Amino acid sequence: MATATTALPRISVRHGVRVWRRNWAVFRRFAIAEVGPIAVEPLLVLGALGVGLGTYVTFSDDRGSYLAFIAPGIIGAYSMFAAFFECTYGSYTRMDIQRLYNAMIATPLGIDDVFLGEALWGATRALFSATIILIVISLLGFVDSPLALVIPVFALLVGLLFASVGLLFTAFAVSYWTFNYAISLFIFPMYFFSGVFFPLDRYPELIERIAWILPLTPYVAAIRELVVGQLTLTTLWAVLYLIALTAVIYSVALIKMRHRLIR
Repeated sequence: MATATTALPRISVRHGVRVWRRNWAVFRRFAIAEVGPIAVEPLLVLGALGVGLGTYVTFSDDRGSYLAFIAPGIIGAYSMFAAFFECTYGSYTRMDIQRLYNAMIATPLGIDDVFLGEALWGATRALFSATIILIVISLLGFVDSPLALVIPVFALLVGLLFASVGLLFTAFAVSYWTFNYAISLFIFPMYFFSGVFFPLDRYPELIERIAWILPLTPYVAAIRELVVGQLTLTTLWAVLYLIALTAVIYSVALIKMRHRLIR
């Protein structure tokens, strides 16, 4: 028999949106400080690597310029960062420092509602990041297809995955330092080995196979196809794989968060 901590997730969008609205209200108060890093850092990476390193990198096939190659990858990477960091450092602050989770579950809201609201907010941060970068690379001429309009919606869905990953680490965190392990052993390896900066076929075969297991890899590959308007089975596989992975990680993270808050 399922216990209070291992029961299936109870999805109440109406209650989850209440938590989301609280985070949105706080975000609006500090919007200028929040939006700046979202837009500036990806552009710095795009400029430094795309223009700087791109001067020395050429492709022997039809991939185009190096700057055009990494632009979709930057969308994927920084929407991942946005969701993950919001649901680690941000969520940990609300849970353990400000004790907001305890205050919320003392109301008619339950742990599942708070968790859903936090995950939705992390996914929203991914949406913001992806949309801003997409607008910029569109103005720079790196978007060739109207299918790119699907990318923000895709970022919202995949943002839910990376938000759930962040909340899973938050459920185990004993301090902010805990997240250094997640960043060094999980986030940065994906950033460098998921096809953001270099084609996967340039890696050894073993690394390439492992890379396709990482959730950022199919996400970046799908974004590239949407940008150029050449959809293949890669996009369908990416969507199905990421949806399944989200369902698993969301459920595991919720169980761990119940253990943390009930204890």
